[in-house]
Amino acid sequence: MPRLRRGVLLLHGSSGTPDLDRARILEAQGYDVLAPRWFDGRISEIPLESFPLDELAERNDRVAVMGMSRGAEAALLLGALDDRVDAVVALAPSAYVWAWNEGGRQTSAWTWQGEPLPFVPFDPEWKPDDDPPSFAGWYRQSLKRYGAEAEAARIPVERIRGEVLLIAGGDDRVWPSVEFAERIALARAELPTRTVIAARAGHRLIFPGEQPKTGGQRMARGGTEAADRELGELAWADVRRVLRG
Repeated sequence: MPRLRRGVLLLHGSSGTPDLDRARILEAQGYDVLAPRWFDGRISEIPLESFPLDELAERNDRVAVMGMSRGAEAALLLGALDDRVDAVVALAPSAYVWAWNEGGRQTSAWTWQGEPLPFVPFDPEWKPDDDPPSFAGWYRQSLKRYGAEAEAARIPVERIRGEVLLIAGGDDRVWPSVEFAERIALARAELPTRTVIAARAGHRLIFPGEQPKTGGQRMARGGTEAADRELGELAWADVRRVLRG
């Protein structure tokens, strides 16, 4: 019987840097991995069709999308909109499509079939009260202020046909990823979904064999290296299981 070929689309977060360390680890597990740089400066009206799913689907029997933070937002959308996606692994996920805010003008982060997706605007009156700034409160406040927009911008995760794995840290200070993961799991109801949470971990988990991530915008991300490693180790078996199918 021929061996099943498995591909993984690996999407980095808003640091803008492809996660080649994570790609190396997944490739060592036998996966065909593509880790594209999917934006350069602006996360504004990026066509979801621009992600290289075609290439992975052509040469693999099974395709999973694994994304981190803003990349998790894209991964969940791809799973909901493209039926070639067999599974989604969402690290520090969002349950909503968010805006890109530039000079006071807010646009959707994503488009699909040429149309911008509905998005949650950012509250322009919110200000951080810590240094480096924690932005989790901004996301909560924006959801509270723009409730109707949030309902329209909810990612339709119930349309993802395969398994969804959600991994989040309880001390995430970038955005409230645990709350988002819980909302996603609730929307998925009886569909195959697993949530892995570590209370002390922050926004950037660390899988076994990885080095801590650096770079990106100056902000509070929460957690500690030890706690972020704990979450990565806790979730690693589930990651391999979901990617393997």
